[in-house]
Amino acid sequence: MEEPCVVGVDFGTLSGRAVVVRVRDGAELASAEHAYTHAVLDRTLPDGTRLPPDWALQVPSDYVAVLRNAIPEALARAGVRPDQVIGIGTDFTACTVLPVLADGTPLCELAEYTARPHAYVKLWRHHAAQGQADRINALAAERKEPWLQRYGGKISSEWEFAKALQVLEEDPEIYHRTERWLEAADWIVWRLCGTYVRNACTAGYKGQYQDGAYPSPEYLAALHPDFAGFVTDKLDQPIGQLGAAAGRLTAEAAAWTGLPEGIAVCVGNVDAHVTAPAAKAVEPGQMVAIMGTSTCHVMSSDQQASVPGMCGVVDGGILPGLWGYEAGQSGVGDIFAWCVRTGFPAEYAEKATAAGQSPHEYLTALAAEQKVGEHGLLALDWHSGNRSVLVDHDLSGLLIGQTLSTRPEDVYRALLEATAFGTRTIIDAFEAAAVPVKELIIAGGLTKNALLMQIYADVTRRPLSVIGSTQGPALGAAMHAAVAAGAYPDIRAAAHAMGKVQRRTYVPDPERAAAYERLYAEYRVLHDYFGRGTNDVMHRLRRIRTEASV
Repeated sequence: MEEPCVVGVDFGTLSGRAVVVRVRDGAELASAEHAYTHAVLDRTLPDGTRLPPDWALQVPSDYVAVLRNAIPEALARAGVRPDQVIGIGTDFTACTVLPVLADGTPLCELAEYTARPHAYVKLWRHHAAQGQADRINALAAERKEPWLQRYGGKISSEWEFAKALQVLEEDPEIYHRTERWLEAADWIVWRLCGTYVRNACTAGYKGQYQDGAYPSPEYLAALHPDFAGFVTDKLDQPIGQLGAAAGRLTAEAAAWTGLPEGIAVCVGNVDAHVTAPAAKAVEPGQMVAIMGTSTCHVMSSDQQASVPGMCGVVDGGILPGLWGYEAGQSGVGDIFAWCVRTGFPAEYAEKATAAGQSPHEYLTALAAEQKVGEHGLLALDWHSGNRSVLVDHDLSGLLIGQTLSTRPEDVYRALLEATAFGTRTIIDAFEAAAVPVKELIIAGGLTKNALLMQIYADVTRRPLSVIGSTQGPALGAAMHAAVAAGAYPDIRAAAHAMGKVQRRTYVPDPERAAAYERLYAEYRVLHDYFGRGTNDVMHRLRRIRTEASV
């Protein structure tokens, strides 16, 4: 207990988690979680101001509350003295962005803007900028912008430029008052060390920063005349490399956290990307799927290629010396939660309570009794749009095959399978682009569902390795903090000493895998029919909904 330790803090969608990690071997001594008071604002602002469809906002003071609560609690549980801690690292959902003044004050904290939606944090799953993303993509394709292919031919409505352009076009006053437009990953580091440094990960994957440059002022002006100076006036900042120190913990942040003033504060990072070394995925071809409310697929490779629908490929974006790839699914755990929230009858709830099971455990147990295809259903996992490979957040979920005999567990299993089909689609896209996937490693909260993991093994026809930590992102953030503090020369060395993985935990069953091939073929038919323009009904329905919501 006298050994050096580091703290990793993972800022998720609904809460922040802090973990105290021993530097020598990555042992997780204790963790603590603090839920965001305001959670996700998707219907109203705190004052009751209504939000349009597809909005998802947050309140930045909730992030500081994590520092004030989760870190001291984790230290106390670990029995670690503050002076044993040599560094702190953080990770964040991305792209989660906010407008601030030059000193870092969020605009939503100014009295005159508390009722202005565009003054708040735009969470990663804010999808109301799809129109702006469509124009960004169309203009980039027309002008043959070289950065576009680094993102598989499309950028997402979830990313920095689309969200900023939405602010400019819908609330110009907020846009012009914004002095810094930054990722929450960088804002929280700014709060910790007093220095604003852009992290290389979000700059590359979410900010279209490639080969040392952002999209040109001429291109931005063609989108909107007032957007020409967006990069130079609001975005551009020194780039901090992953694992480097952004600065030292300030006296104010030391008082919040109970940590020693002056310890190393690591450059910010993204929750998915920071998890790869935590799972010992430091070699080319090791894909890590971080499965939670959504799923992010990250992989390093010695091959640079354009993979259709990828979220980006960045030189050194995950590990130095390798090309880092990102893809993902916008809804996974969120879809399962929606299913339980809207389709769990009272009689099921009573039986689950009697069995001492949660709704998810109860439905999983029933679904596990079924053979592949027994429920007669097929679903598209687009309830929160499609991130990869279609990059279209105006798409929506679909369930086909229902009859009067369809039961809740049937729907639940069909949705589990749909997300597995979505991951298979992403893997197939990588393989078709000559970027081989040599190992599939699963991380995140959904690893606890053994049925889901087995379905993924059967659908992908690949053995699944599983990270040996329930706090993968926080562990990865702590490992980067160890590098920033000088305990390891680089993140590869830290991964070998501190990372954790269980190889080939789930192995595909040949019979089930063959049965899933038939369903996957049908999934791809629906995928292309509704997702590639044959039938545009999902977009038309969304427009009708938007018009009716005004």
